[in-house]
Amino acid sequence: MVDSTAAQTGPGERAEPGEAGASPLLERFRAVRGATESLASPLSAEDQQVQSMPDASPVKWHLAHTTWFFEEFVLARADARYRRFHPRYGYLFNSYYEAVGPRHERPRRGLLTRPSLAEVLAYRAFVDERMGELLSGGRGAAVRAVVELGLHHEQQHQELVLTDVKHALSQNPLRPAWREDLPLAGGAAAPLLAFRELPGGVAEIGDAGQGFAFDNERPRHRAWLEPFALASRPATNGELLAFVEEGGYRRPELWLSDGFAAVKARGWEAPLYWERDGGGFAEFTLGGLRPLDLAAPAAHLSFYEADAFARFSGARLPTEEEWEVAAREAPVAGNLAESGRFHPTVAPPAAGLAQLFGDVWEWTRSAYAPYPGFAPAPGALGEYNGKFMVSQLVLRGGSCVTPATHLRATYRNFFYPDARWQFTGVRLAKDLR
Repeated sequence: MVDSTAAQTGPGERAEPGEAGASPLLERFRAVRGATESLASPLSAEDQQVQSMPDASPVKWHLAHTTWFFEEFVLARADARYRRFHPRYGYLFNSYYEAVGPRHERPRRGLLTRPSLAEVLAYRAFVDERMGELLSGGRGAAVRAVVELGLHHEQQHQELVLTDVKHALSQNPLRPAWREDLPLAGGAAAPLLAFRELPGGVAEIGDAGQGFAFDNERPRHRAWLEPFALASRPATNGELLAFVEEGGYRRPELWLSDGFAAVKARGWEAPLYWERDGGGFAEFTLGGLRPLDLAAPAAHLSFYEADAFARFSGARLPTEEEWEVAAREAPVAGNLAESGRFHPTVAPPAAGLAQLFGDVWEWTRSAYAPYPGFAPAPGALGEYNGKFMVSQLVLRGGSCVTPATHLRATYRNFFYPDARWQFTGVRLAKDLR
């Protein structure tokens, strides 16, 4: 979220002498915006129109909503004379900002056949041109802070473009691919699972103010950790297959009550996108239906499934504080969006903890709640994170569709416990006694 000190600067204020110029920010703006359109480019207009479930949105809507964000929170507020591209687009493409005004219902976004994809792309071009004009001149800290927020917001939607269209394509009996040229699994074996012991004690948790961070990563605070051990890599498809074959989805003693109710109500028998293929399983991917790679990290697990698998394994899920302490010295590198695989891959040999970043978001057992001393920013942008701090669980580490420049060890993702259309997996933890 916007840094509270930056928010005190007027939105039209010129940069003070000695402040960084706007050109690097403009270059980043163009790169992020171009990356979104690149992800959408393999899709037809029909692909970009469909909404396969209420939690997902059409790709066309993502393209428009991320554009509306810059128009609403940057352009319209930097210049009182700015004329919006279309007077009704705010109603169509506002997501959840109550302070901005009414909006089209989320579950009905797939009904927005108008504007057309061509019109949405024209909207993006119009706003991008105006943003280029704005960022070509020096701007005050408040404008730059909101633009940076908007870029990270768009990177979140880049993930959603892929996970939402993957869910939509999986509903098609033809099992079409987003891109048929994605690399196949390499056939390597997964490293043996081991547990790395970490000491307890007082730990500093949260953003230290060295760069961009969302408001939910602040303020930095102290937390007490008991000694614990963390698995050397995420759980693999092969390990989840053992859970499936040993009746894990039929054993209520492994499940939280709400989780087992979801299993029965929704008919879960395996992770999302697994399909029985003769005596085994295939897996639907962004590259189409492919053989299940038993050595790759298991993905598309709900919190309930991750928790049940942990019980089955004689372990538990880590807390978000444990995960952050374990990851704070690790580089943000691995199988991320830049790798071009767009699917989890086998862990590399490593002496310590592998795949902390990339491949799959890792469920923690921590409730998504405010840190001690948290306060949302004033105004509509204060709605970005704070109002969702209830009934959800924290995930850490990013996935194979997360841009590397979007991640850091303090990053807190969050979803409801039954969600499983994201690339979500599990890393086991244990108490040390």
